[in-house]
Amino acid sequence: MKPNTPTSIKDRLVVALDVPDRASALRLIERLGGLVGMYKVGLQLYTAEGPQFVREIVAAGERVFLDLKFHDIPNTVTGATRSAARLGVSITDVHCLGGFEMMHAATLGFSDTDIIWITRPAVLAVTVLTSMDQASLNEVGITADVESEVVRLAKLAYDAGLDGVVASPQEINLIRERVAAEPFIILTPGIRPAWSESGDQKRVATPEKAIRDGADFIVIGRAITASPDPRAAAERVIEEINASL
Repeated sequence: MKPNTPTSIKDRLVVALDVPDRASALRLIERLGGLVGMYKVGLQLYTAEGPQFVREIVAAGERVFLDLKFHDIPNTVTGATRSAARLGVSITDVHCLGGFEMMHAATLGFSDTDIIWITRPAVLAVTVLTSMDQASLNEVGITADVESEVVRLAKLAYDAGLDGVVASPQEINLIRERVAAEPFIILTPGIRPAWSESGDQKRVATPEKAIRDGADFIVIGRAITASPDPRAAAERVIEEINASL
């Protein structure tokens, strides 16, 4: 089994703490206590509160997906994923477009004597952001269609020895068919329950469809965090996940 693969229904739900500060994040964590398998800490919250807040969440018994999308020279990325392991996070990620050598380097930082007793995080590779469509790819010089590009990048991540990928719901089936079956992890943002708005993400699906297609983890932000009752919204999502299994 890959590190940090889900073992229960709630484990599959990752709530994005896309909030501006520690106080806002802690309010959400308190309201969602016991319902959520993992919390995503991304650039906004990490930049505001830093690694100490990640340690605080982990020390409270919560699991963290550190979503900083490392994209740098290989040696720097090795150091970054090593530092993520020291924080105790369950998942961290890199950009596929950093290339094979960089992605492989992301897996090399977990043998140091000071962290060998820590459960290493799963390292995933971000394929194509869910906010991007064909026109967006063309703007940055990629002429392949979105699905082909996601599959190509997912294969590169698999060959580099990563634990899985971050990909939109629309490519889950293709990755399972053309790249790898389980236990290659697929973590899927762009999840929008039928009762919520799609926001700025373009390649989206419902929780039920994403899980049925083969996602291991689904990431949900505003549908839960911006709800008048985040706990009730999370319970509805868990019901949808349960219906898909």
